[in-house]
Amino acid sequence: MQFEVWAPLAGRVAMRLDDATYDMARDPDRDGWWTATAPAADGSRYGFLLDGDPSVRPDPRGRRLPDGPGGPSAVVGFEALPGPGAAAPRTPLQDAVLYELHIGTFTPEGTFDASASRLGHLAALGVTHVELMPVCPFPGRHGWGYDGVAPWAVHEPYGGPAGLARFVEAAHAAGLGVVLDVVHNHLGPSGNHLPAFGPYFTDTHHTPWGSAVNLDAPGSDEVRAYFLGSALGWLRDYGIDGLRLDAVHALADERALTYLEELSAAVDVLAAETGRPLFLIAESDRCDPRTTTAREEGGLGLHAQWNDDFHHALHCALTGESQAYYGDFAEAPLAALAKTMTRAFFHDGTWSSFRGRTHGRPVDRRRTPAHRFLGYTQTHDQIGNRALGDRLSASLSPGLLACAAALALTGPFVPMLFMGEEWGATTPWQYFTDHPDPELAEAVRTGRRREFAAHGWKAEEIPDPQDPATRDRSCLDWAEPAQPGPARLLTWYRTLVALRRTHPDLRDPDLAAVRVAYDEERRWITFRRGDVRVAVNLSPDPATIALGRNGVRVLAAWEPLHPPGPDGRILVPGESAVVLGH
Repeated sequence: MQFEVWAPLAGRVAMRLDDATYDMARDPDRDGWWTATAPAADGSRYGFLLDGDPSVRPDPRGRRLPDGPGGPSAVVGFEALPGPGAAAPRTPLQDAVLYELHIGTFTPEGTFDASASRLGHLAALGVTHVELMPVCPFPGRHGWGYDGVAPWAVHEPYGGPAGLARFVEAAHAAGLGVVLDVVHNHLGPSGNHLPAFGPYFTDTHHTPWGSAVNLDAPGSDEVRAYFLGSALGWLRDYGIDGLRLDAVHALADERALTYLEELSAAVDVLAAETGRPLFLIAESDRCDPRTTTAREEGGLGLHAQWNDDFHHALHCALTGESQAYYGDFAEAPLAALAKTMTRAFFHDGTWSSFRGRTHGRPVDRRRTPAHRFLGYTQTHDQIGNRALGDRLSASLSPGLLACAAALALTGPFVPMLFMGEEWGATTPWQYFTDHPDPELAEAVRTGRRREFAAHGWKAEEIPDPQDPATRDRSCLDWAEPAQPGPARLLTWYRTLVALRRTHPDLRDPDLAAVRVAYDEERRWITFRRGDVRVAVNLSPDPATIALGRNGVRVLAAWEPLHPPGPDGRILVPGESAVVLGH
């Protein structure tokens, strides 16, 4: 078997394979690469020794770390793993409804196999894609996954490569696509061996996590190839259908041809080769439509991006909160919501009090379809980054939860749900870690408490990220959906998802065709998408809303109501929503 490693900083490289050591030779055709041939099989343990250092370091491109980031790599025989299945779904992004879940808390067991056993629930809900939070290895057993240190491998406690392959196979068999959240903007603070091998990081730029990933300094060609190869590996070797790219605004890259353009082009080529609708979804706070503009038109060519502006406006309208970045949306939240539903971004060159400057760029609605944006009421960030990890269900009535669902699931953007929101889960989703290093564990604990102390929280009120109970509290309670209140909300979600599937107007990509009216004082908003009209009343009092057209029937209603009268007006109960059409 051929082994290779990029180690341009080393003068001598050897490989430890099981109990044997092999000297590696420089590759004469590739600068900085070392190769060796040795007999190996699936599961063989191996690692590299650099310049006589006795420490055996895992392969930067290793696909499995059986003992975690501190141990050797293991050979993975992909030919023996389950395949994605011949019946893998072909749902394009514009027709998708995504469901974000975290393998470690979707079930108490916290494994791929346990999560796969719940896929029937998601199929019945009607979502089209499962979006997995990061699954790359990180120190300890439990964590969010954003401090992964091995971008080619799979976290062993979740089930390792075989577990992920089984999950993808099961999802495809259930008619569900799989999207994977990947982190290319930084690596975790513990267990990161990459700097010993080469210039994977650079001091040319600095990020909140320290030195930036090297995308534009000397040696960056191979670093780009490293992350690009990792991304394509998930799509090719596991049959994953799309990637969510974490915080692309934190990718420091001043080259003329950016890394994101390279990645987008490579994914498009792979999609053409496989005949599968592969896609890339960015997380970006830039409010820059060039993120999803085609490469041929001067954009980065990513296929969609999260739309936090929609979330923030909706959150303020539902809760009245105005702290931090919510302050930009809180003065007139329904106006902000209406703007995002028709123009995607609230900040499109407007003043941001949170940033202390103008922010964003307008979306050209003639050239930018609505499915370039994801809309959502909750995400792991917007829940877990709160002091107590409280969901909307902790403070809102069932009626307001139903209103939020109606706005996200019938609105113009590709909807995304966060696990458990479909039944109003009462379990929080808190920030938890499992760092074996006691100094790092204490630094995370104190840092978290210090962060919220600035906002008036007492240290003892903030859950300890290192306490196993914090993770346990964050696991979904699968007994809840059978209870009357959650069951009613779950039925509402299923109804709205089904309407999106059966009514093409709800998937119309034309943002300019969306018509919105609202009353900030009386707290109602209504919008039209083709022949479908949606009326949402956030006030506890009933509201008479003029729809501008009669002859429509009620397709779905949270509370019983009468259809519109001859004058096209409808009385919507308090904290309720109705969808009307033909």
